[in-house]
Amino acid sequence: MTQPNIIAIDGPAASGKSTLGTNLARSLNYLFFDTGVMYRAVTWIVLLRKIDVYDEKAVTELTGEIQIDVRSPSRDDGRACDVLVDGKDITWETRRKDVEDVVSIVSTYAGVRKELAAQQRRIGLRGKIVMVGRDIGTVVLPEADLKIYLDASAEVRARRRYDELVARGVTASYADILENVLTRDQIDSTRAVAPLVAAKDAIIVDSDKMDIDEVFIFVEMLCK
Repeated sequence: MTQPNIIAIDGPAASGKSTLGTNLARSLNYLFFDTGVMYRAVTWIVLLRKIDVYDEKAVTELTGEIQIDVRSPSRDDGRACDVLVDGKDITWETRRKDVEDVVSIVSTYAGVRKELAAQQRRIGLRGKIVMVGRDIGTVVLPEADLKIYLDASAEVRARRRYDELVARGVTASYADILENVLTRDQIDSTRAVAPLVAAKDAIIVDSDKMDIDEVFIFVEMLCK
């Protein structure tokens, strides 16, 4: 088997896509690109400019006006990549809780998805890339050489995120995290444009009873 040139990893929120993608890209010496950072970047600038996140027209217009770039990490501070908006590094701003709380709303807008999908596709077609998102194998790069759909129950995903936050010393509520995961699942799977669904030719990996190392070993073997 020829090593896949374009790898797409899709799946619901908190399923471990980013961790898997990061490890896989490092193993293959590929670019890691989590497309969610683009939606987070849009959400951050929307909040910064005090635009109503429910104003689809205004949010879409803003998306078309800003330049988002994603590059290999320039600093060794734990980031998986650099995220820039109009040349400004906002990598860590995209991880703020206020962004996390409303990014799924922004990501449902057809105009926003169209604007960002074009940028994502342009980057992906360069090859030697592991691209992570919710519609990569179905919409952005349907010709990807390897498509993975990483799944897990909402309860397991919420527990993992809770444990991660506690380990970092962050006060967290499992019940609140679970509610957020379920809400995001509902939004992602029922949106009119590019709903979350596994591509027909994707390999579905259920990680409920697998840790991240086991998932990585399984997927890495598919690349050989």
